[in-house]
Amino acid sequence: MISAMNAAASGMEAQQTQIETISNNLANIETAGFKKSRTEFQDLLYETMQEPGAKTSVQTEAPVGIQRGLGVKVSGTQKNFEMGAPQHTKRPFDMMIRGEGFFMVRMPDGEVGYKRDGAFYKSAAGRLETIEGYPLEPEVVVPVDTKGVQISEDGTVWAFFSHTDRAQIGQVQVASFVNNSGLKSVGKNIFVETPGSGAPVVTAPGQGTSGTVMQYYLERSNVSPVEEMTNMITAQRAFEMNSKVITTVDSLMQHTVNLR
Repeated sequence: MISAMNAAASGMEAQQTQIETISNNLANIETAGFKKSRTEFQDLLYETMQEPGAKTSVQTEAPVGIQRGLGVKVSGTQKNFEMGAPQHTKRPFDMMIRGEGFFMVRMPDGEVGYKRDGAFYKSAAGRLETIEGYPLEPEVVVPVDTKGVQISEDGTVWAFFSHTDRAQIGQVQVASFVNNSGLKSVGKNIFVETPGSGAPVVTAPGQGTSGTVMQYYLERSNVSPVEEMTNMITAQRAFEMNSKVITTVDSLMQHTVNLR
């Protein structure tokens, strides 16, 4: 009976992680470029009391064995990188990648961060940066006398000085990975490279498997509230059932102790 209680306790712990993952998804439902997570589970080791095919007599073998499961564990939390819906913002420095790829920013420690959130702002020096002040990589600086900025689908950044006078001032590039799920989230809508993600392949938008850039748009979160609430109810019921198992086992143990 102790093993049943331990298995139920592991189930409660696993469902608690599931609920925490769903809660984080729902909390970021309005976060630009946010990618929802999914909790994955694995069963634990088994206690084998009889091997399948074991001899039951001189002439017969057991067609099945006897194994007792020891519970469940969380094997990982995987990001779903399905593209979110476009949101028209009318801001000239808002960008969305329509397809695969990530914008690149230079973080204070010199490391490159990768993000789907394409909300950028012009600093006092004219440099395109995130709201935290992380510059777009490669750097784009808008001249002081610029009347308007156009960003093409291929990432070319044009500055307009009059209706007819324009000049290229930069090139937005995007990074792609063999395994997006191997990226590590570090907050602020930023991912960093890991051995699991592989090295980034940096290209201009629209080249290879990279998506194109949409100016004046941001990518919305790919969280579905209906789906997440359904998963929340399922996890809650699973947690309650595991809790009921512990209560039942405890009651059985009390009855066993009180036997005379």
